[in-house]
Amino acid sequence: MGKDRPLEWASPPQYRISNKDGDLVEGYCLKDKKKVEMKDPQPITMKNGKPATVGTCPNCGTKIYKIGKAS
Repeated sequence: MGKDRPLEWASPPQYRISNKDGDLVEGYCLKDKKKVEMKDPQPITMKNGKPATVGTCPNCGTKIYKIGKAS
């Protein structure tokens, strides 16, 4: 049908890992069953291309994911 061309991928979005006030990102810890501030938050891009933030719970050390662009 058409010429074989490689797919052009867009660069991942650039965003901050804190909210507008400069506080850390909050996530919901499934083990503690409460909202906590993430320890060492890192921006990631999931397999489907959506942005997310991953960090650890400061209380129990479980991984916490917050799906969506960090503000």
